[in-house]
Amino acid sequence: MKKQLRFVLTVPFLAIALLVGACSVSVGERADFGSFTIMTWNVHNLFDGEDNGYEYTEFLQSSGWSVEKYLGRINTISDAISSIVPLPDIIVFQEVENLNVLEDLALAIHSDFLWIHFAGNPGSAIGLGLISRHPLLDVKAHSITINGDTSPRPILEARIQPEDSEETFVIFTCHWKSKLGGDVATESTRRASARVILRRIHELWEDEPELGIIVAGDLNINYDDFYRHGASIVCALLPDDPYCVILTAGVQKDFIVITRNIPPMPVHFSQETIVMYSPWMGELEKGTYYYRNNWETIDHFLVSYQFFNNSGWVYEKTVILDIPPFANANGMPIPYNVRTGFGISDHLPLLMTLNYK
Repeated sequence: MKKQLRFVLTVPFLAIALLVGACSVSVGERADFGSFTIMTWNVHNLFDGEDNGYEYTEFLQSSGWSVEKYLGRINTISDAISSIVPLPDIIVFQEVENLNVLEDLALAIHSDFLWIHFAGNPGSAIGLGLISRHPLLDVKAHSITINGDTSPRPILEARIQPEDSEETFVIFTCHWKSKLGGDVATESTRRASARVILRRIHELWEDEPELGIIVAGDLNINYDDFYRHGASIVCALLPDDPYCVILTAGVQKDFIVITRNIPPMPVHFSQETIVMYSPWMGELEKGTYYYRNNWETIDHFLVSYQFFNNSGWVYEKTVILDIPPFANANGMPIPYNVRTGFGISDHLPLLMTLNYK
């Protein structure tokens, strides 16, 4: 049974909706108050059982897709998430078809997930969203178009108000354009997404310079793509490297600078440059997506310097959930097979922990 729809906000070209309403995977101990976990996961083409005309061919009823198969996926995904101890406070999802899918996931995982938001472009097969056990405020969706090319998904911005805490922070839920069509040819659209986030960070920090920012989701770019491309092109994510300063003339317009340094402050770029901490550069190994016999680091948390000030919400760690039921015994993702119904997702989740000091 569905929970009651409390509130619907519509903006041009986008719809956002807010709903009120086995084995365990241990990732750490939680105090009564003071620990907060955020999960991001591309759940791999999670379509409901109804036809609306925009589904991929294999998820049409005429191709054999059904409500029963959909509910089977909901059970598999929700059971996997429910096995995490402690249960995440916020879950960021990519590749979900609509709001109903997010609602079904929230209900299946735990009744505490009372805040649900979805965003997608009109006519798009899949969108993105998040579910939360804590209040979400000032939710906005940002559509991205550059040179006539619109990003397949918007960026969803939400302010989190952890219960029993007066301090809020902002999370940007993302699923940037894929590299289908070529890495270089599609980079400009990913950079356009980065430009939107940078603009919003500047706007937010103008009034609230101590507001923490987290960028989460499938960015379809590796943390080291700059080096993979021979240090020759401007990518949407760039390291704080002197070669990047030369290539960009030191002007940050449409790229996010990432670093392993704590706190994440600019070293080679100018001091007004926005720099975010990337766990891939210091903590994590392998990747979350296995493509053509290589690990890809395309799922991300990017964390602003406010989470490293040793007061308020403080960054602790990020882990890859590369163990069953999210992965096989070798730590590899288990892609969902629409024909057999076996598998869960071709991406592994990331889980980030914050502590309150």
